[in-house]
Amino acid sequence: MEDTIIKKRLSEEIKNSGLTTIEIAKKIGVSPEMITQYRTTKKLPKLDTFARLCKELDLDANYILGNEEK
Repeated sequence: MEDTIIKKRLSEEIKNSGLTTIEIAKKIGVSPEMITQYRTTKKLPKLDTFARLCKELDLDANYILGNEEK
């Protein structure tokens, strides 16, 4: 699936989580700067980081990847 859809959906869900960048970063074991990069640059999380992000934020990976709609 296109990176742009993944970036858009991931950014929206991070924003809608109600958590700060620092809180999310601590939960998934990355720096706050990485969370910002996932939202604002072309950088995407590694697969294991993506899995932790989906688990911690209760996200549907198939939705984020563009395989399903909400």
